[in-house]
Amino acid sequence: MVKNLIPALLLVGIFAGCSLHSGSTYERGEMGAPSTFKKGVILSVRDVKIKGTESGAGAAAGAVAGGLAGSTLGGSTATRALGGLGGAVIGGIVGHTTENLITGGDASEFIVQPDAGEPYAIVQVNDEELKAGERVLIIESGMLRIVRDNSAVK
Repeated sequence: MVKNLIPALLLVGIFAGCSLHSGSTYERGEMGAPSTFKKGVILSVRDVKIKGTESGAGAAAGAVAGGLAGSTLGGSTATRALGGLGGAVIGGIVGHTTENLITGGDASEFIVQPDAGEPYAIVQVNDEELKAGERVLIIESGMLRIVRDNSAVK
């Protein structure tokens, strides 16, 4: 029975590190690396949905787990084979759906006007609950992110 849980735990481990981009989330490689920033203002904010990934890893892990679990049902070789096949199909569907749910989510699209330059859009999780009209720092460190401007100089 423990062997049946290994693919499911592997799936959870693979997607546990998947998180949506936010102003507060940095990659390990960004630590200590110089970043540039500009000051600006948020012109508008709207909620958006981030589509989950469809790498196939969720379906594969689910199919393996479902197949193993299903193959333990029944007494004869034929019923175990059918149980394994049915379990693999159902597990694959559940794994695919789980991958989409874990890697997708809600975010915000910000239209930001830098103090100098053209406005542009940035999509990230709005963990600071930023609103239109707020002053922000636009940080570039491999990807763009915005954070509330709490600096003393406005």
